Amino acid sequence: MGWFSSSNSSETPSATSRKDRQRCWDSRDAYFACLDAANVVKPGDEGTACADTKKTYEQNCAKSWIDYFNKRRVLAEQQQGVLTQAKTQAETARR
Repeated sequence: MGWFSSSNSSETPSATSRKDRQRCWDSRDAYFACLDAANVVKPGDEGTACADTKKTYEQNCAKSWIDYFNKRRVLAEQQQGVLTQAKTQAETARR
């Protein structure tokens, strides 16, 4: 018996299929495009602006994936700001 084995195989979660993952990614992309159009960085701060795409996103993706994608979106925006600032400082230092 392995560490992660279980006597009841019905408790084992099924692996997501390629089709399920693609559906999640497509709905995430649609939701994030709506957020971009509404000039919203942090998912959840858009109010009712992207309600339909958010609902689809939440239906098609696992909660853990949603948490990861949302955090990654905010982090990427923060990184972009830092990179822009560093580029400006580097250009100023060259002068």
